[in-house]
Amino acid sequence: MLVTNIALAAMATATALAHMAMVKPCSRYTPRGDCPPLPAGQELDYSLNSPLEPNAPLCKHTVPYNTPVETWTAGQQITVKFDSVSGAAHGGGHAQFSVSYDGGKTFAVVHEVLKHIFFNGPSTSNTPEVLSYTFKLPSDLPSSKKVVFAWSWVNAIGNREFYMNCADVEIKGTSSSYSGKQMVVANINGYPTIPSFNGNYDTGLDMYKNAKNVTVKPSS
Repeated sequence: MLVTNIALAAMATATALAHMAMVKPCSRYTPRGDCPPLPAGQELDYSLNSPLEPNAPLCKHTVPYNTPVETWTAGQQITVKFDSVSGAAHGGGHAQFSVSYDGGKTFAVVHEVLKHIFFNGPSTSNTPEVLSYTFKLPSDLPSSKKVVFAWSWVNAIGNREFYMNCADVEIKGTSSSYSGKQMVVANINGYPTIPSFNGNYDTGLDMYKNAKNVTVKPSS
């Protein structure tokens, strides 16, 4: 009975700490999905659906897979899927999908879902309504086998947190560079805080609308 109680408590704790995670494309070190072998010295991460720690690097894991998890063509339609098992969606919030060509130092946005990520409108629920997003990649993305594709999220309700998962992908394109809005980072050390929305889904939108443009391109 004691063992059973301990197991149940562990499951309850894991569920309480669970949030949302990108599962397609395969996030770095995820225990879910058909992913490449881990880089040498790395371990599976069973807490990918937790927010970044205040001092954590962007992407959380900085060592890429040795091979891309997806191969995309500039301008093609892609679908990004999220954890549907134990996610807590925190009433939605602002999310971006971005690409980096310099190993995760500079991210340019390729798509945004502002205000109501995981929902069809305003919500106070932790249960997501939407678990996949389909959109077209910009047609002017350059070619590289070492693109970091990122999903980032500022939650609407709850502790002020920043979520980010990264996937290593190959992109085939004809452009030499891509310019887009710089990815917004908030709620971790060294960056601004976006407060709890408290029903106002315009909270923090100025940071997204006024983000400067950045240019990303493959290293020569």
